Amino acid sequence: MNTTARAGREPGGAPVYLDHAASSPLRPEALEAMLPWLAGQPANPAGSHRMARRAKAALEDAREQIAAVVGCRPDELVFTSGGTEAANLGVHAARDRGRLLCSAIEHAAVLEPCRALGGATVPVEPTGILDLAALAEALDSPGPPVALVAVMAVNNELGTVQPVPEVVAQVARAAPGALVLCDAVAALPWVELPELTQGCALVALSAHKVGGPPGIGALVVRRPAQLAPLLRGGSQERGRRPGTVPVALAVGMAAALQAAWEDRVAARARLAALRRRLVTGLVAEAGAVPTLGAAWDSAAVDLAHLRFPGVAAQELVVGLDVAGVCASVGAACASGAPEPSHVLTAIGLPETEARTGLRFSLGWTTSDAEVDRALAVVPGVVRALRSKAPGDERIRDQGTRSRGPTLASAASTPAPRRSTPGGPSGRPGAVPGVGGTG
Repeated sequence: MNTTARAGREPGGAPVYLDHAASSPLRPEALEAMLPWLAGQPANPAGSHRMARRAKAALEDAREQIAAVVGCRPDELVFTSGGTEAANLGVHAARDRGRLLCSAIEHAAVLEPCRALGGATVPVEPTGILDLAALAEALDSPGPPVALVAVMAVNNELGTVQPVPEVVAQVARAAPGALVLCDAVAALPWVELPELTQGCALVALSAHKVGGPPGIGALVVRRPAQLAPLLRGGSQERGRRPGTVPVALAVGMAAALQAAWEDRVAARARLAALRRRLVTGLVAEAGAVPTLGAAWDSAAVDLAHLRFPGVAAQELVVGLDVAGVCASVGAACASGAPEPSHVLTAIGLPETEARTGLRFSLGWTTSDAEVDRALAVVPGVVRALRSKAPGDERIRDQGTRSRGPTLASAASTPAPRRSTPGGPSGRPGAVPGVGGTG
């Protein structure tokens, strides 16, 4: 192995993990909570005997703990197999009731069921923020009444925080019978979720993005929403989602969310500093360009999306992996897709530029040493790929300068503009707990 490859690995060979948005390592609090239920304790909470009642009590304790973190009543929380099922359940709550609208940068777990049910997308601004003027136009357009508007709390690729309260208010005025679905999978603990989503009838959650176990999630269901179950065969979860709820996973999810929530203020400040150092270094040493332009520092503090002109992102991911640094092109569920990210094309990036974008996502285990190692490795891998890349010499020259643009010059370059229905909208107000300082 060469020196660059060795530099990216921790002692013992562990890689630098900068893909927390795909899945974050299990928190010790979650493991400790789960162990009794993984070590032979019978755990079907639907029974009537003492062991079942014990499992039921643990499940309800977990439900109460999660509800307190996300800002809902325990009886409004429905356990699911993960964020994808929760999002699908939320979309189907409005099926056959009218038109469905969702932002153009939603996760596929929202976007695809909306499209399958005949829904339409609402464009976003080049900064990744929902175009509120376009939403108003869509709400007022002729046709059946709008039954659902879906807008995620935090975009899982760019980190943009959506103006959810403004969306809720707009829907209440123009389509008072419509439900607002918020995919909050990428939001905890980077935003004040109870404040951001308090007006949403449906909120999708997942455990493994915050250090909980994979295979468990939840959907908040507030009135007037009523779920139409996707499955049949049981009365669990008040008849809203049949199947035995895995107690071990539920208590692990509760412990992880609680730990993340209690540490959120310190974590935001710590990760904001780490992200700034990472972005600053990659702009200077690897010719990286913040995808959001000047808006990059107002995104959720765990995400940094950068473009590396002259380098194919898929090749860069592979090169970094060999060198011991884990990053991603975008959502893990879309890994290997031949098309560029729909999120990047939705903000107006040409396909050629969209294919140069890479996501670095930080989390509860990210350390100063990991950022140091990433800064030591990434520029060399980028330079090596640029030296081999055929194609437009002008683009290659932009990326192969001995030193890249300064952070100030990169940030001052706005994201590419495009026209959207309804005209431009202003930047929404700040959301508590979001931005560079957390």
